Amino acid sequence: MKYCDSPYHYKRRETRPVVVGDPSDGGVVVGGGDPIVRQSMLTCSTLDTDASIEQSMALVDVGCQIVRITAQTKRYAANLEHIIAGIRALGSNVPVVADIHFKPDAAMEAVKWCEMVRVNPGNYADSKKFDVREYTDDQYAAELKRIEEEFAPLVEECKSRNRALRIGTNHGSLSDRIMNRYGDTPLGMVESALEFARIARDRGFHNFKFSMKSSNPKVMIECYRLLAARLAELGSDWNYPLHLGVTEAGDGEDGRIKSAIGIGSLLCDGLGDTIRVSLTEDSPNEIAVCSDLISQVEELTDSTVNIPNVALPYNPFEFQRRETPEIELTDEVKCGGEQTIRVVVTQEAWKKLSPRIRPGDDVKPEAIYEELNLLEVDPREPINVNCDTQLITVKDDINLPVITAFRLLAGQLKAAGASNPILLKDCLSFDGMPLEPNIALLRAAMVVGSLLCDGIGDAILIRGESGAGQSLRLAYNILQAAGCRSFKTDYVACPSCGRTLFDLQEVTARIKSRTDHLKGVKIAIMGCIVNGPGEMADADFGYVGGAPNKINLYVGKTPVRMNIPEAEAVESLVDLIREHGKWVDPATEPVTA
Repeated sequence: MKYCDSPYHYKRRETRPVVVGDPSDGGVVVGGGDPIVRQSMLTCSTLDTDASIEQSMALVDVGCQIVRITAQTKRYAANLEHIIAGIRALGSNVPVVADIHFKPDAAMEAVKWCEMVRVNPGNYADSKKFDVREYTDDQYAAELKRIEEEFAPLVEECKSRNRALRIGTNHGSLSDRIMNRYGDTPLGMVESALEFARIARDRGFHNFKFSMKSSNPKVMIECYRLLAARLAELGSDWNYPLHLGVTEAGDGEDGRIKSAIGIGSLLCDGLGDTIRVSLTEDSPNEIAVCSDLISQVEELTDSTVNIPNVALPYNPFEFQRRETPEIELTDEVKCGGEQTIRVVVTQEAWKKLSPRIRPGDDVKPEAIYEELNLLEVDPREPINVNCDTQLITVKDDINLPVITAFRLLAGQLKAAGASNPILLKDCLSFDGMPLEPNIALLRAAMVVGSLLCDGIGDAILIRGESGAGQSLRLAYNILQAAGCRSFKTDYVACPSCGRTLFDLQEVTARIKSRTDHLKGVKIAIMGCIVNGPGEMADADFGYVGGAPNKINLYVGKTPVRMNIPEAEAVESLVDLIREHGKWVDPATEPVTA
């Protein structure tokens, strides 16, 4: 299976166009060779007409090209008429997407007013009770028939009204039926979406796109690659556009890094026609990050470079870290093998950082670049190494995109029968340096994060960020976001929408203030139940909006405390962490005379 034209050469995936609104009057074309489209979502209640109009216009003002609004029931969907009328009265024809999860009647109402309707196959007319049961082929077919009867009217309505559809599968909301046949897997996500696509195609409807979203960048990347490969296998007329996003990415630097790893990696492979960066922040903040990610694709790819014919050195559809021998990086630090991925700094950065390092620091340099026993090569040339214990990297100032260069290095080593550990770099050329901090962060995450999700890399060096302290922190944060190393509390936090049952930003800040010293603990903060249990599958603890002013607490997927008053919920979460032996008191600074 092939998920892109080549993992070494950039070529954007060719798709059919999906028309959303009137492209001559504020609407957009998704795919079909048109520029990548930026979108975001409102965070206020859909019943609050004035706030919805205000937030929509704020998004339009910063360059948002599609506005998404949740409509959890028919009543909410009906108010889309007034919201859209208000937006149009202010002179904007930006397309509006209704976000539908559980209610077919809400979708049938929303399609009257919105240019696009998003449905989640795991929730829409399907069952998600976390039941474990076996489905016979006949039972499975019967369930599909029932879903078709629920979904087909929406397809027909979209067709008659010239609306668009987004078939958007979320990792956190696969149905019991899919889970029991395919498991919690990328294949399950893909098949869930294809079931709905077949219903649309059977009715001659093709104005739709796909999405495959997860809070885990590795899973998200694998899902989109698998979907693209499956669509190619199904035939040239299955060339539907893709919407990219890392759902529940969180806020601040962490949210941007996770999004850059997932979205950026796929964009650099030529996948993706519209994107959303899901931050637990005010929605307009997402658009600038979208624009920056899109702008970096041209900087990090090249369709013209001459690449030798080398087999792909990794399985793009299933993560597996590249096997290498364990070697000594320094007298005290090893890398490769089963060792954690190490952080390397330049001599210049070390001079600035060393006076600040304290015993027991988790974030610290582990080796100095200039002092390493390091072989630097041009990966376009055959590689000859005398032993597998030689650390190897790509030399600077060669005419290759960084991602291409390191994939090719891994491929050349495999072709030579060698398994040397690899040092990753975020940049090979210093033209145009230093970068703006926001660009340096995104570029490093796109490059290094992408390669780590390919299973390549045993140590990393970040040089695009000029600040020594920030560069070091960025390296560790990329490793954490890619699931390669845990040095701090990990948060899965949804970006908020009209379904959210508490103030996501305020509550996330309160939870972080109480728990951000818990190294290695993963906490999910979910505004509602839509994706909560599924996206919390690999979290230790979950904080989920269950009802207005009521919070449910989870251990993994299991609810353990229900309907806790919101005012008590953060401390109840702390108590739960204590009960499960994961709590430590925050360290206090020693008092000096």
